[in-house]
Amino acid sequence: MLRARVIGSVWASRRLEQIPAGAFLEVAVDGGSTLIAFDVLGSGVGELVLVATGSVAASWFPGTAPPIDALIIGSIDEAPTPAAKSAPVKAVGPAKTSAAKTSPAKTSTAKTSTTKTTTAKKK
Repeated sequence: MLRARVIGSVWASRRLEQIPAGAFLEVAVDGGSTLIAFDVLGSGVGELVLVATGSVAASWFPGTAPPIDALIIGSIDEAPTPAAKSAPVKAVGPAKTSAAKTSPAKTSTAKTSTTKTTTAKKK
């Protein structure tokens, strides 16, 4: 079995009668190669999938095996990234910072120096 990501659809205006209802999708396999896999699950572009290849793919279908050698057999759930985890939310009252008492000129100067620092980092 292969782990892959769906990168596009393959459209065929004609196909063999032996091929059941489903879609042909282009998938990028971990490791860099791409292949066309038959999909009966309704997978979408960008989805991480599990692909069975070879005679196992064709033998999944009842009756005479269709000429399919790559079949999407599962959708892989992706683990949430650390940034996606939500931190506990604290109740916050009105802001009581010294910045609220700062004159507009001082606030403007602070913003300008921050911008200069950011610009310097990009170079």
